[in-house]
Amino acid sequence: MKSFLVGATLLISLSVHAQELQEVQDSLVIDNRYLEDQFYLGVTYNFLLQQPGDLSQRNLSYGLQGGFIKDIPLNRDRTAGLGIGLGYGLYSYYSDLIAAETPDGITYEIDGNRDGFRRSKIETHLVEMPIQFRWRTSTATEYRFYRIYAGLKLGYLLGARSKFVSDTGKITFNNTDIREFQYGISLNLGYDSFNVHAYYMLNNLFNNGVQVNGDDIGLRPLRIGFIFYIL
Repeated sequence: MKSFLVGATLLISLSVHAQELQEVQDSLVIDNRYLEDQFYLGVTYNFLLQQPGDLSQRNLSYGLQGGFIKDIPLNRDRTAGLGIGLGYGLYSYYSDLIAAETPDGITYEIDGNRDGFRRSKIETHLVEMPIQFRWRTSTATEYRFYRIYAGLKLGYLLGARSKFVSDTGKITFNNTDIREFQYGISLNLGYDSFNVHAYYMLNNLFNNGVQVNGDDIGLRPLRIGFIFYIL
């Protein structure tokens, strides 16, 4: 009788262990269908390249971005993938370029030495669509990994405004000279939570033909900062 009880206990233990092992294996099968880095938040410093004349940047030109990216694995190990997303971006550019509304349209001048000058900025709000080729060293159980995501970012302008602040007050208005459709190349790379983000705009910030002192304003933003991903 005692031997029977011991044998029965062993059989029950083995059965429970086998069931637990099967559950672990089943969970691993589900985990192997994981998707990476689908939500993102980023902050940047915005440089203005191809500046006309004596234009120079002032203050802190910052950028904020966030959104969702659909992760599409391209191989069985899921170390390579395609990301297509939708997000929002807010970007401010501070410089000594002063914009003013007139009955004939918007005029511009470069005058950071004007009496009472405090700051002048252009602020843009965009709907953005990142398209990325993604390489990473992640696995179903490893959440700290290296990543390199490179690709394009398309943007459509929701609104833009110019703002000039002096000792005597401030002037703000919607700026219709900013380019509506914007596009550029982006690169995100890093490890774990520490990821560097870079974006370079391939077309000009201003529409063609917008000038200051006889020169096309142009301006191509280069944004460099940090980006954070959430599953």
